[in-house]
Amino acid sequence: MSRPFNFSAGPSALPIDVLLQVRDELLDFAGTGVSVMEISHRSQPFMDFAHATDAAVRRVLAVPSDYHVLLLQGGSYLQFSQIPMNLFHKTNTADYIHTGLWSEQAANAARQYGIVRTIASSHETGFDRVPEINESHINLDAAYLHYTENETAQGLQFSKPPISSIPLVCDACSSLMSKPIDIAAHDLVYASAQKNMGIAGVTLVLLNPAILDKPLAATPQALDFSIQAKKQSLLNTPSTFSWYVMGLMMEWIERTGGIEVLHEINKKKSRHLYNVIDGSNGFYINHVLPDYRSINNVPFHISERNLEDLFVREAQENGFHGLKGHQSTGGLRASIYNAVTLDAVQELALFMREFARTHG
Repeated sequence: MSRPFNFSAGPSALPIDVLLQVRDELLDFAGTGVSVMEISHRSQPFMDFAHATDAAVRRVLAVPSDYHVLLLQGGSYLQFSQIPMNLFHKTNTADYIHTGLWSEQAANAARQYGIVRTIASSHETGFDRVPEINESHINLDAAYLHYTENETAQGLQFSKPPISSIPLVCDACSSLMSKPIDIAAHDLVYASAQKNMGIAGVTLVLLNPAILDKPLAATPQALDFSIQAKKQSLLNTPSTFSWYVMGLMMEWIERTGGIEVLHEINKKKSRHLYNVIDGSNGFYINHVLPDYRSINNVPFHISERNLEDLFVREAQENGFHGLKGHQSTGGLRASIYNAVTLDAVQELALFMREFARTHG
């Protein structure tokens, strides 16, 4: 079966062998004779699978043994509110770093629960870089410092976490599992699965229990991190199919060689596309400075903007899907998450060169 090359920003591509395993096990999960979508989330086969997935996440990411591994619903959007609801227990203020669309969305959500200070921003330079972060600007009384590790719309990425003397919170939605990250340097890391580690419906939260206390009074039970941790993320019926696919993705990541191997592949993939853009004599434009470019999302414009719709149409006709840019930024974007193969990126690079040759 011929399949198109999928560069969608999310839900994103899945490895073909994971898709085939889902197909083969769809009617019979773990020898039960029924689908994972039909089985009780409290049954022993599902609990065994859930525990194995927890252990795999801890291995792959080197999660400290005392940290909670939570698999929650609602996506990163819900985390934008759930985090301040749980962490604004001693002080209702937090510091945020502003690097693009999603860090802005996170900060705006937190403002509903307390005071949010922007301690650094690259807005004035068009989000072309990670801003300089002066540790002396951090409010030592703030509940936490929040940053977005990779901005999917703007296509810029932190090379290392900011240094913080207060609890550090990371939105790693589009980068977790694609590159090494020091979990122990953070107190909370969150990411929805549908980029590098599964499908929509489950959000991974890695949490240092030391930062937990009583949440805000209006926090519902289902949004209380302490309760979810105590119930092993099974306070209510979870999205069992999403958990299942994430478990298969953990197995795939380990079979592939782990995050270090995937990181090298992902760097090669991004280099192919940036080389095309930088070598196009201005036909393609990426506004992010090279040191801050994302290995997960490569946004770009065509100097003649009226050619961008044609690019999307011709790309689709040639089997390249998902290349339209985010609605907030326009233009074009190739999302090259874990399951997007190096071959797919090389084929896209060839198409881009040919498009520039014929329309430049």
